[in-house]
Amino acid sequence: MTGRICGTGSYVPARIVENDELANLVDTNDAWIRERTGIARRHLAENETTSYMAAEAAKRALAQSDIPAEDVDLILVATSTPENVFPCTACEVQREIHAEHAAGFDLNAACSGFLFALQTAQAYIQAGIYRTVLVIGVDSMSHMVDWSDRSTCILFGDGAGAVVLRESKGGLFVQAAHSDGAKGDVLTGCSRHRKNWDHPDEAKAAYIQMDGQSVFKFAVRRVPEIVEELLEKAQIQKEEISYFFLHQANRRIIEAAAKRTGVDISRFPMNLQEYGNTSAASIPILLDEWNKKGLLKKGDKLVLAGFGAGLSWAGSLLEW
Repeated sequence: MTGRICGTGSYVPARIVENDELANLVDTNDAWIRERTGIARRHLAENETTSYMAAEAAKRALAQSDIPAEDVDLILVATSTPENVFPCTACEVQREIHAEHAAGFDLNAACSGFLFALQTAQAYIQAGIYRTVLVIGVDSMSHMVDWSDRSTCILFGDGAGAVVLRESKGGLFVQAAHSDGAKGDVLTGCSRHRKNWDHPDEAKAAYIQMDGQSVFKFAVRRVPEIVEELLEKAQIQKEEISYFFLHQANRRIIEAAAKRTGVDISRFPMNLQEYGNTSAASIPILLDEWNKKGLLKKGDKLVLAGFGAGLSWAGSLLEW
């Protein structure tokens, strides 16, 4: 038994912030941001909460799957930005979508979170514990950003993406996940434990802090490695993969990963130009877009790969 994706959904806030608008906050411009990141605009939450965005994406995924909410056995939410420490976002989603019979909990693996949640869902299904699992990646990154820091504020957006997994005979699902906590200090955010809240360096700990060059080197090394690991586990050639859905952090990272993998960039879908880096939401939002455009065919083999704070990186190879 494997869990097969039978529905996708996504939600992004209505407010769009173009690159030129950020020039009013920091020393930047549209051309500078596009050249270095590939990002043109991003959606930022105003009144939308993390749980609201997650619930909206979940409703759309369930509607596409034709599975009623009361049939959902488990809700998994990958997020770094819950509006409450407890109750967890998954329980708030359960309430909003009326999934009365579902258990729910959150996972936090930053930008890799959706892949960790997807793999957790598969494990439950393969073990015969649950039949239908709703997996959501959602983040409100705009609340973690220091809007005076040019190196990070240009990168992030808000949004949610969801998939419905249903128990299916046969199918294909191969997974891999890794962490390197020894290098976790190159990407941190929202520390709750500061000794001196008034000290400038301590105050920065409330926001995302990133060593961009180190993160870039990490990503372009680890993504091709995990792709090769998945292909080897599945005994599949890269030519058999229809698309490689990577975390939408930066166009340069995706281009470098494609080059190192030896696969044409046309097989690496991208939508970061419209949404920026939405953290745990980026892969399911992209997957939903490709699905709604009719670009995914039954039997297509897909690689999903994410990377982020932790440091963490994860990948899944599945059949559509």
